[in-house]
Amino acid sequence: MSAPTTITAPIHARGLVRRYGSRNALDGVDLDLGAGVTGLLGRNGAGKTTLLRSLATDLDVSAGRLRVLGRDPGDAAERTEIRRRLGYLPQNPEFYPHFTAFGLLDYMAVLKELGGRRARHDEIRRSLDRVGLTERRHTRVRRLSGGMRQRLALAAALMGDPELLLLDEPTVGLDPEQRILFRNLVSELAVRSTVVLSTHQIEDVSALCQRVVCLDRGRVVFDGTPATLIGRARGHVWEQTGRPGDGVTTWRLADGRYRVLTTRRGEPAPSGDRTAVEPTLEDAYLLLTGVQRGAR
Repeated sequence: MSAPTTITAPIHARGLVRRYGSRNALDGVDLDLGAGVTGLLGRNGAGKTTLLRSLATDLDVSAGRLRVLGRDPGDAAERTEIRRRLGYLPQNPEFYPHFTAFGLLDYMAVLKELGGRRARHDEIRRSLDRVGLTERRHTRVRRLSGGMRQRLALAAALMGDPELLLLDEPTVGLDPEQRILFRNLVSELAVRSTVVLSTHQIEDVSALCQRVVCLDRGRVVFDGTPATLIGRARGHVWEQTGRPGDGVTTWRLADGRYRVLTTRRGEPAPSGDRTAVEPTLEDAYLLLTGVQRGAR
């Protein structure tokens, strides 16, 4: 009899399925994720949030095999251990509005069993400082702005320097300066942890992620580096002065020219008013998930 296979990846998924009635929100997802930052991209309804909730043990899968930090989320004892070792920022975090920022984090730290009172409070102060909310620590949650609440949710996810950090639309409501702060925090944590980031902000993926996973209709349609995805788009992106015809994705630029994306082969060589340009990650993502269905 052969020895059992040892799973070393912090996230190991094979054939994950999550059903809602007759619809599969996840449809046979295979993933192995290790240290560093992985970006999840996909349209609304592609399955990103369902996948993150499953990894966070917030949602049971309907079928398939899942191991998180080497443990089975389907086992109650192992699920509790997973939750102690991960940080999770949901897409729409809900807070008790009458708590202060410090009091809310203290409550959550107790649930995560983050040591005794002194150690716990030291960690709370450190987390609030990391997201720039030290001066608001005694402010009640209901009096915080939307951006401050988002930073408070991030502080909660960061407590204890989790081995696994799951972030669903983490930069919603953050101004440019706060987004830079967020990127620095995630980059530092990713040196020794696994970070999975779901976002519609392509620039965050470009700045942070060593790996990109694209979902479409619950299936993985791309898994690789940003550079590889961009490479697929070369030769399919150009700019021109006149409005292009149908069958392509296009938008008007500030200077009046049009940026054009198409998957069609045999386009005429750039000439006259048409110039081939280097694709961005956004171009490549749109080509992967948009143009193939005639998006415009």
